[in-house]
Amino acid sequence: MKRFPSLLLMLGSALALAGCKGSARAPEPAAPAPRTETEAGTNPPLQPVSRFGSIEDEKARSAAIFTEAGRVITHPRCTNCHPADGIPRQGLEQRLHVPHVRGGAKGHGMPSLPCTSCHQEAKTRVVGESLQSIPGNPKWALAPVEMAWMGKSLGEICEQIKDPHRNGGHDLEFIHHHMAEDVLVGWGWAPGEGRQPVPGTQRDFGALIRAWIDTGAHCPVP
Repeated sequence: MKRFPSLLLMLGSALALAGCKGSARAPEPAAPAPRTETEAGTNPPLQPVSRFGSIEDEKARSAAIFTEAGRVITHPRCTNCHPADGIPRQGLEQRLHVPHVRGGAKGHGMPSLPCTSCHQEAKTRVVGESLQSIPGNPKWALAPVEMAWMGKSLGEICEQIKDPHRNGGHDLEFIHHHMAEDVLVGWGWAPGEGRQPVPGTQRDFGALIRAWIDTGAHCPVP
């Protein structure tokens, strides 16, 4: 009988220990590290102009060619610099620029915070968690408001691009030169570490724009 309380005490301790173990929560799985843009996947190459040769109707072929070129034109890497509100965007999710800036009257920033405060003539490597870089180019600026098309459909963008009354007074040859040879446009294919480039190459893109013009510069349905 003297041992009975001791046995109860031992049994109670064992049950309490078992209860603690049973109620203990499993460790939470570690949150996955945010994926960089390049880890999120890349775009397949642009289709060559020859891919559209089987479309007999020239108007339909022209619209199809522009649709393929539109994979570059509507990519966030490009539209981030074509906002209507004068505020540049960043990333594939097109978040508002940090720090908060505005393009100003000429797209080069406000007098108190010009774009060149951060964006130098060449991209600047940033050492840190993201291992990215600050974009840089001698011409770094927002597109003029006449070429603002963020949020528009591809058909609407197409009609705007080819209309001198809405594109800043430019003809289609200027548009081709800008798309095919401008070094600031070319940044989209070499945006720096951690950023997804636009699909294809600038040469492929320029060839599509040339073919679109040569087939009548017809637009997909807005």
